[in-house]
Amino acid sequence: MIKHSEYSKLSASQMAASVASGALSPVELTESVIAAVEERNPSINAMVVFGFEDARRRAEQAEAAVKRGDALGLLHGVPIAMKDLFNFKPGWPTTFGGLKAFKDHIADSTSNFVARTEAAGAIMVGKGNSPALGFRGTTDNYLFGATKNPFNLAKNAGGSSGGSAALVADGLVPLAEGTDGGGSIRIPASWCGVVGYKASFGRVPNVARPNAFATTSPYIYEGPITRTVEDAAIAIQVTSGYDPRDPNSLDEKVDFIGSLKRGIKGMKIAYSPDYGIFPIEQAVREVIDRSVRTFEALGAHVELIDPGIPVSQKELSDIWCRMSAHNVLQAMDGFRAMGVDLAGKDRDNLPPELHFWIEEARKQSAQDWLNDHHATSQVYDAIQSTMAKYDLLVTPTLACLPVDNTGDGNTMGPRQIDGIEVDPLIGWCCTYIQNYTGHPAVSVPAGLAHDNLPVGLQIAGRRFADCDVLAAAAAFEAAQPWAHTYDICASRHLAA
Repeated sequence: MIKHSEYSKLSASQMAASVASGALSPVELTESVIAAVEERNPSINAMVVFGFEDARRRAEQAEAAVKRGDALGLLHGVPIAMKDLFNFKPGWPTTFGGLKAFKDHIADSTSNFVARTEAAGAIMVGKGNSPALGFRGTTDNYLFGATKNPFNLAKNAGGSSGGSAALVADGLVPLAEGTDGGGSIRIPASWCGVVGYKASFGRVPNVARPNAFATTSPYIYEGPITRTVEDAAIAIQVTSGYDPRDPNSLDEKVDFIGSLKRGIKGMKIAYSPDYGIFPIEQAVREVIDRSVRTFEALGAHVELIDPGIPVSQKELSDIWCRMSAHNVLQAMDGFRAMGVDLAGKDRDNLPPELHFWIEEARKQSAQDWLNDHHATSQVYDAIQSTMAKYDLLVTPTLACLPVDNTGDGNTMGPRQIDGIEVDPLIGWCCTYIQNYTGHPAVSVPAGLAHDNLPVGLQIAGRRFADCDVLAAAAAFEAAQPWAHTYDICASRHLAA
């Protein structure tokens, strides 16, 4: 059986190629992943639902397909993970982000990520931890507790796809699902030193019911968390494409994998160290400033800019919380029909900060709702004006380094950065801007700050120009590789 120290150095692409050639057995690989999860996961608390028996069955089927000489998908035989939020696989538990009332709830439907990755041959092993209803940029909840950062176990992995990011950073799986309504793919990718890709809105279908338009305020996405840009492109290639159930689904075929070799020579890149509105920790700013020079060395033209967003970061984070709370209210209505009352008998399932924003959303008038959209329209106009002049916009992914876990099920981000107040749920995340605008964006590892804590660089592109973003990310990875940083995770302490 292949050891964790050996398979963790393989990308999803390399695993699939080795499986297809017969050099690597899907059964042996899956058993190795299960053994590694059992050994290493207790110390990071990243996987909270364990689908090992299903994984073993699929691994046997994958091995049989190889022996028969069947046509194989891009992820054939590759063990991966999904997210424990609004993400479903029939027969598997779904707790909607560690809600105690749902600890025994079993899903009866299939999410797009699961359906399309499994159709490409992937083997789902388990589900990653998430905060309650995904409503924050850290991963902690009252049922499972906090997910620890593989680079430093005292720190949080980020959220809301923190379990997925920690699993990938620790080398337990090469690919895991994230969802992103304010940065939930890119935030934990930044803190865990991995790649988190959020495609243009509509690229990857997101089937929401009873409200088919619930994913638009803010824009909500499914996307991959990986160690390599190539694996992210493969995941988007597999999961993207038209779905008639999604009214925003794009009906076009794009060669995301082919874009990786394009390079960025001659591109015009706007660099904003703070979007003109965010306070940024000095340690983060220093890493990002150094990393941006890489684009110039690759032949791109980089200019320091302020996109001119006319709304403060505090006002914008408040708007995000109100908009997202409206989606929570709708979910709560559905839960009530299932016998779970998060405003009544099951109120203690949710942290007080989420209850606060739920009440704020309840108090909003229709005019208040429209005013919030007027503000986000100004953000859209500012970013569109910037992208009319430049091919890419690069920024820090986050304004701060990873925070300490609190041990109470309610870890949050900072309340101040450089003496400036920020919302502890989302206000320190330079990510939700793209959830107001729909532009594609990726977080890639920019380097390590003090105490070997990862810093993420965010690359955003023009609307629907996903290939530009992937090309830039791939060029950056080739020029400033980060694979060696995972040795820090591999050598971490394993005691729970």
